[in-house]
Amino acid sequence: MDLDLRKLRYFAAVAEHRHFGRAAEQLYIAQPVLSRQIRALEQELGCALLVRTTRSVQLTPAGEQLCEEARSVFATVDAAVRRVHEIDRGVQRLVVGFAPGLHVSEAVRAYAATHPDVGIELLQLHWWEQDAPLRDGRAHVGYLRRPFDDTGLRTIAIGSEPKVACLPATHRLARRRALTTADLDGEPILDAQARRTSSLEEKFELIAVGEGIALVPRSVARSYSRPDLVYLPVTDVAPVETCVVVPEDRRERRVLDFVAIAAQTLREEPARLAAVD
Repeated sequence: MDLDLRKLRYFAAVAEHRHFGRAAEQLYIAQPVLSRQIRALEQELGCALLVRTTRSVQLTPAGEQLCEEARSVFATVDAAVRRVHEIDRGVQRLVVGFAPGLHVSEAVRAYAATHPDVGIELLQLHWWEQDAPLRDGRAHVGYLRRPFDDTGLRTIAIGSEPKVACLPATHRLARRRALTTADLDGEPILDAQARRTSSLEEKFELIAVGEGIALVPRSVARSYSRPDLVYLPVTDVAPVETCVVVPEDRRERRVLDFVAIAAQTLREEPARLAAVD
């Protein structure tokens, strides 16, 4: 079947507001029209997306999944339209994605010095979808940490960094100089399996109030230093690999040039950081 993008946007508005009236106002259409379009979408898909009551609108499990998928669909479509307009105007642009805590500024400066005609934008990536913007066109190249799905992507290993344990400053282990995984047995770990958070800031707030602890890359700890948290090395946890990543089908000269410059520049970054530690 062909998915109607207009109906999908209507559904996304209802999912956001959980209310047909407010969604209809946002979309500038009549509420009965919106209701008919959502019913038509459900019929086309062959499943219920919403549970309607007199007071609220809730998503079914299928509706939750479609809501998640819609974000990626809209991002892909919006990126495609933007690229078409840029080509029409003769604009050269490069979007560089980077994982939280990783720094691409040295690579961007080195690239800009030799490519002054290319506009550069930076996109901070969510930890749970590092590779998605490379696949849907929101980013041309990324500076990522494993693990991520590298299917269809070309990866260039840059280096690795250790993980540290993030604990509340009042935690019983907070005064230790270093930890092992055995020290953490029985501790509630805030990870994607236990509790998905929308941002690192949210995760650190949960840790600070005693909801659990987390293992995070050292660069993240450096970027999110705060007095109510402590970061301790965990001596027997494997380090995480950092990579420059680009889709295999990207062949534009501006993208390949950035990949080459970034691979060289970012490999030198750990040595600069160690020098100031």
